[in-house]
Amino acid sequence: MNIRRAAYGDIPRIMEIFEEAREIMRADGNMTQWTGGYPSEMAVKADIDGCVGYVMETADGSIDGYFAFIPGVEKTYLSIEGGQWVDDSKPYCTIHRLASTKKSHGIASACFEWCWSRCPNLRIDTHNDNRIMRHCIEKFGFTYCGIIHLQNGDPRLAFQKV
Repeated sequence: MNIRRAAYGDIPRIMEIFEEAREIMRADGNMTQWTGGYPSEMAVKADIDGCVGYVMETADGSIDGYFAFIPGVEKTYLSIEGGQWVDDSKPYCTIHRLASTKKSHGIASACFEWCWSRCPNLRIDTHNDNRIMRHCIEKFGFTYCGIIHLQNGDPRLAFQKV
């Protein structure tokens, strides 16, 4: 698996991957995550402009995954309910918008390994109904820390690995 920064030319494929990820979520009973056009093309462009958007390519060069790897403070993580961060004193990086195709396998693990090798203090959040992502997060050794709220107020389960 090759991981590289996303480029504007990758956006159509990234949007296809997001649509497949929505289909995976709906088939697994997660009916309310990633609605209303999120993640949008504008969000991906902002990731690319900020040099935080990454694509995951297979050996044949096809793009099967996408994620944002964001260093620094995540505003929605400043307040956490029902728990606390494992370590709230050191700099961290956040993983957002992780998505893969229906046929791909090991995308989350590859993403987590790559991110961990660059920042051994990671945070991530996911929807309560996203059983697949919760399994991947827990399998990689993230610790459940509590509930954060997105800018629109929606709750998300928050995890950290240090």
